[in-house]
Amino acid sequence: MSMNTFGHLFRVTTWGESHGPALGATVDGCPPGVAISEEMIQQWLDKRKPGQNKFTTQRQEADQVRILSGVFEGVTTGTPVQLMIENTDQRSKDYGDIAEKFRPGHADITYWQKYGVRDYRGGGRSSARETAARVAAGGLAREAIKMLAPGVEITGYMTQVGPHGIDRARFDWDQIAQNPFWAPDAEAAEAWATYLGELRKSGNSVGAVVEVIARGVPAGIGAPVYAKLDTDLAAAMMSINAVKGVEIGEGMNAATLTGEDNADEIFMGNDGQPVYSSNHAGGILGGISTGQDLVVRFAVKPTSSILKTRQTITKSGEAAEIITKGRHDPCVGIRAVPVGEAMMACVILDHLLLHRGQVGGQIGENRGKIG
Repeated sequence: MSMNTFGHLFRVTTWGESHGPALGATVDGCPPGVAISEEMIQQWLDKRKPGQNKFTTQRQEADQVRILSGVFEGVTTGTPVQLMIENTDQRSKDYGDIAEKFRPGHADITYWQKYGVRDYRGGGRSSARETAARVAAGGLAREAIKMLAPGVEITGYMTQVGPHGIDRARFDWDQIAQNPFWAPDAEAAEAWATYLGELRKSGNSVGAVVEVIARGVPAGIGAPVYAKLDTDLAAAMMSINAVKGVEIGEGMNAATLTGEDNADEIFMGNDGQPVYSSNHAGGILGGISTGQDLVVRFAVKPTSSILKTRQTITKSGEAAEIITKGRHDPCVGIRAVPVGEAMMACVILDHLLLHRGQVGGQIGENRGKIG
């Protein structure tokens, strides 16, 4: 089993390779009647597509999505939605020198050990190009969420590039779309531009931290044990290429807090709904949403394809040196932002559908009413 599908009721299967003719996603379980069009999905793909500025790979892909099935007269039919994105700017010749060598930091060697087949053209299935299909599926998920929980807003942004982080005191939501790093801190974005510019010229790369927040998520979605909302969110983010760590809420820093500091105190709000003094839990308690913001953070490793000589071996086991040529991101965290948003959308929709399937009715109806 190749395990190319994620989700419980809203199920997304991605397919295709970096240098194949096309890639895409088959989405099953989307509710019928969701208003959708290629243009509605395209706006999210445009955030992710390569070649938009000097801080991303200069591969020129339009990432134009086509809806091949599951939509009639502008709405979903309840049948599988097939999304396809054609590859138009492959340069497989850029990878000819590495056909017999394994690139350090890449999945080349593990794919060879598992399958015994080497698609050296940009990494094949292991390429981050696969994430375009996730973003397309996430665009569909966003529109379906509007039907079930119209108040939900999902926003991703970068909080750190290498050792350089944002200043939370300068956090500005309006800044996120105003710079190439999706940074909520204008001063940090300027510093990152200088830092990444120097790295790019030297042929090196660096990692990053991305944070994704979902506001307006209703309380009560998730499950206590094997389908915890935070479990599925962590798995979704960890499945993104180059991600090496995921945190929910306070994350690893929770280990430094006392119980008194970590507990989010609860009060009754003027609208009859509970309010919390803080959000160390990241909007999830016992695997179930609290109604607060969902806060997920993930760390992306440095791009492994760099113009620096590295030691490696060949398929026959001989020692070799390698320099990875081609067009690569100096920091893949930039284009990971819309991917993280897409995965958040897919997980939230999946859990909205799971909740409706088990509990029925509208979330937050009289069941579980407080006061």
